[in-house]
Amino acid sequence: MMAPPRALHSLPPEGASASSGRPGTGIKPVAVVMGVSGSGKTTLARRLAEALSWPFQEGDDLHPPGNIAKLNAGTALTDADRAPWLDAIRAWIATREAAGGGGTLSCSALRRRYRDYIREHHPSVCLIYLRGTYEALSERLDGRKGHFMASSLLASQLATLEEPDEDEPVLVLDIGIPLDTKVRQAVEWLARCAQRPGVPHRTEGKA
Repeated sequence: MMAPPRALHSLPPEGASASSGRPGTGIKPVAVVMGVSGSGKTTLARRLAEALSWPFQEGDDLHPPGNIAKLNAGTALTDADRAPWLDAIRAWIATREAAGGGGTLSCSALRRRYRDYIREHHPSVCLIYLRGTYEALSERLDGRKGHFMASSLLASQLATLEEPDEDEPVLVLDIGIPLDTKVRQAVEWLARCAQRPGVPHRTEGKA
C-alpha cells in the first residue's frame, strides 16, 4: 500500500537526496517536462503525448485559484503556496501509475526538493528539463499572449531554479533545439528511462 504523502515542509533539507525514483517493472514512464516560464514545457509535453498516444496534463491547471491570482499579479509563490499544487501533481501521477503508466505533464519543478517530492513513491517519473538563457526566455515571454504568468517573474524563477543534478533521471534539452528534434530525443530517452534496470541519470540532449 502506498505511504501517504508527507507535507512539503517535512521533506529532507536541501542537499539531501531522495531515492533513485527509477521506474518500477511493468509501468510506463510518466514524463515531467520542467523548466521556467517561457521554456516551452507545455508545447513539448503536448507533442510528446501526441507522439506516444499518452494523456497530457498541464501542470499550471492544477494550481489553486489563489496561486493563479498571485502569479497574475507578479507575486512569487512560497513553499506553502506550492504545497497543494505539488500534491495535485502527485495525485495525477499516481492515477497514471494505477492505470499502468504513460503520461506527460508540464511542471516548473524549479527546486530539487520539489522534484524529490514529486518523485517520492512515484518511481515512474522521468524528467525532461528545458534549459535557456535569460535573454532567450525573456524574448519568448515578450511574444506570448494569454498566459497568466507575469513576465516580470522570470528573474525570480531563474534565481529559484536549481538545475537537475547528475543523480536525477533527467534529459536536458536546450530551448533552441528545433521542436521535432526535441520530441525525437525525448521519445528515445523515455524508452531508455523505461528500461529495468539501467535507468539513465542526467543526460544532455544534442542540437
